[in-house]
Amino acid sequence: MKSYLAEIWHVRYFWLSLVKMDLRTRYRRSFLGMGWSLLHPMAMTAILCTVFHTLLKQPIREYAPFLLAGLATWNYILSATKDGCQCFFQGESYIRQYPAPFAIYPLRTALGSTVHFLLALLVTLGLSWYCKGFSNLASLLSLLPAIVLLFVFAWSLATLSGLANVYFQDTQHLTEVGFQILFYATPIIYSVTTLKDNVFSRYLLYNPLFYILELIRTPVVEGTLPAFKVYFIACSTVSMTFLVAAWALSKSQRRLVFHL
Repeated sequence: MKSYLAEIWHVRYFWLSLVKMDLRTRYRRSFLGMGWSLLHPMAMTAILCTVFHTLLKQPIREYAPFLLAGLATWNYILSATKDGCQCFFQGESYIRQYPAPFAIYPLRTALGSTVHFLLALLVTLGLSWYCKGFSNLASLLSLLPAIVLLFVFAWSLATLSGLANVYFQDTQHLTEVGFQILFYATPIIYSVTTLKDNVFSRYLLYNPLFYILELIRTPVVEGTLPAFKVYFIACSTVSMTFLVAAWALSKSQRRLVFHL
């Protein structure tokens, strides 16, 4: 593992140039540029705030940062997984000509999604400061390990979805359906506390994505550090996903080119 990661770092100029090329190609001749990546979570926040803040009996100044933080993190995970389905097909020409580690192709996808997530996180922080003041400044240091964990999680998901899509190309369509279902089974537009008297709230605590969302929401929205239980479950989830992705890639990368 150590030598493989060292090899990835050795070709860093190659995959960094791929990320830059992706961003330039995506927003070429666009008026707003990367601002388009912020339009979806901001528009969804405005619409859902209008609809749900009354139903959930929460003030907009509290609900808007909570919702935007959840949507920004969710879109990060979703985009890394969906775009990861095409990462090996997208890099097919390089794979056939250049013997680089195969992990750089889902890394390319994860880094592009990370750029958009960091922009959305800055907007979320601005909204939180506008609505609730600057009481969360001390807790923002916890965002550094949280962002690292989220990046490793996104890289791992992109690897798994990319490998699955090579062998079964309906994976990209199943991913869209699966994440749409998972969206409503994850506390994004509602919090666990609002459902404390509902039986459904018990099952939300078994959703590992809830704890990953809390890594961002707790310091940004509540201005406190995440609990030890949140870190433990989030780290366990990310570690397990990373190990499965590394194992799957090591087993399949020699035969992968024959399926492209």
